[in-house]
Amino acid sequence: MATYTITELAREFDITPRAIRFYEDQGLLSPTREGPGGRNRVYTTRERTHLKLTLRGKRLGLSLSDIKSLVDMYRSPKDTEVQLQSFLVVLARHRAALEQQREDIEIMLAEISAHEEKSRSLLGRLDHAEK
Repeated sequence: MATYTITELAREFDITPRAIRFYEDQGLLSPTREGPGGRNRVYTTRERTHLKLTLRGKRLGLSLSDIKSLVDMYRSPKDTEVQLQSFLVVLARHRAALEQQREDIEIMLAEISAHEEKSRSLLGRLDHAEK
C-alpha cells in the first residue's frame, strides 16, 4: 500500500504541513506514527483521500463539522444510500445558506447603488450652485 509523508501531501495539494496538522487535530486525518518517539507521520492512500475530501469540502465552503461528517461517512461504508442522503442534506443546508447570503448581498448592493445615486445628485447640485 502506498504511503505519503506530510511534506509530500502538502506539496501535492499545495497546502502547508501546518494545515495538514490542523486537519489532524480536528479529527479529519489519522496518520500512523513511525520513527523515534512516533515523530514521523505516515499517511495511507485512505488518509490522502480524507485530505482530498476535506479540501473539496473547504472549497465548497462547508463547515469543519460538515466536512468531518462527510469524512466519517467515508470511513464507514456501511450503507451508501444513507450516506448519500446525509450528503444531500448537508448540501441542501449549505445551498440555503449561500442563497440567503446572495439575497443579502443583492439587498446591500441595491442600498449602495441608491446611496451612490443620491450622493452624485447632491454633488451635481453643489457643483451647479457654485457656478
